[in-house]
Amino acid sequence: MIVTIDGPAGSGKSTAARGLAERLGFEFLDTGAMYRCVAWSVLQKQVDPADEAAVVEVSRQTHIAFSDARVLVNETEVTGLIRTPEVTEVASVVAQYPGVREELVRLQREAASGIDIVSEGRDQGTVVFPDAFCKFFLVANPEERARRRYDELQAQDKQITVEEILDQIYQRDQRDEQRVVAPLKAADDALEINTSSLTRDEVLDQLEKTVRKRISALSH
Repeated sequence: MIVTIDGPAGSGKSTAARGLAERLGFEFLDTGAMYRCVAWSVLQKQVDPADEAAVVEVSRQTHIAFSDARVLVNETEVTGLIRTPEVTEVASVVAQYPGVREELVRLQREAASGIDIVSEGRDQGTVVFPDAFCKFFLVANPEERARRRYDELQAQDKQITVEEILDQIYQRDQRDEQRVVAPLKAADDALEINTSSLTRDEVLDQLEKTVRKRISALSH
């Protein structure tokens, strides 16, 4: 059984997907982290993010593994390293390349094969798992998304202003929505939830209630 949660950066989808997986007893697939891993590898290898062919080759050489709450790239732990503003920016660029997306979509489908999973990203319900059992699309206003990202980076002692983050969000949204392959959009059958004024538990309650209601309907 596959549940997908898509949405723009800062909408709360990663937190929601992880929490929902815990509540349901499902596995959790953080696809955003996978693109960050490729971006981190690109930076480590000093490859120009604008060199599409070179970036695609890096994606094919990047072995990504999840162990508990840790993320590993070629056996190196990168859990915190892939959350920097630099990696975030490059991840948004490399995610536009069809070759990178093709490689990671293949890995995502492999990871979900034969198990119950909650998968989050930007194209999970539209491209990766179009036949998913239950689909959600989370949104939040840009100012709230910037505030959340600011709080997250402050906790990591990163020096950046809310205004700078807001500008990055607008740019990233534009890239995500306008890219040719798998643009950011809600699946036609996805339930949209605006998380701007909701707490984490309020979002999770809505998600869990919807999934359990559908599971119950299957058994009757």
